[in-house]
Amino acid sequence: MKNTLLTIIGAIGAFVSSIFGGWDAGLTTLVIFMAIDYLTGLIVAGVFHKSEKTENGALSSKAGLQGIAKKIMMLLMVLVAARLDILTGTDYIRDAVIIALCGNELISIIENAGLMGVPIPRKLKEAIEVLSRKEEE
Repeated sequence: MKNTLLTIIGAIGAFVSSIFGGWDAGLTTLVIFMAIDYLTGLIVAGVFHKSEKTENGALSSKAGLQGIAKKIMMLLMVLVAARLDILTGTDYIRDAVIIALCGNELISIIENAGLMGVPIPRKLKEAIEVLSRKEEE
C-alpha cells in the first residue's frame, strides 16, 4: 500500500513538474518567495495587526483566501509561459515570467518586513519605489 501511494504521488509530481517546464532553480525560488510572502503577510496581520489588506489590519480569512488565489494565478502564469515556450520553440518566456514574479514577491516580502518594523536600507526603499512605479505604469 505504501509503495502504491508513493508511486502515485511521484507520478503526480512528475506530471506537475513537466507541465510547468521542469522543476528548476527558478521555479523553486518562486515557490520559496511565495511561501515567505504569504507567511510574512500572516505575521504582519496576526501579530502586528498592520495588514493593509483589511480595515483593522488584523487577520482575515477573505484576505488569506485572496492571497492564496493570487499565488495560484501566478503559478498558472508560469504554466502558460512554459506552454508558450513550447509553442514558439523558445526557452526564455517562462524564465522571464518567473523572474518578474520573483521580483514582485521580493518587493512584497520587503514591504512586510517594513510593516513589522525591520529597518529597510534607504537605497533598497528607493529601488522598491522605482519598481513599484514602473509596475503601475
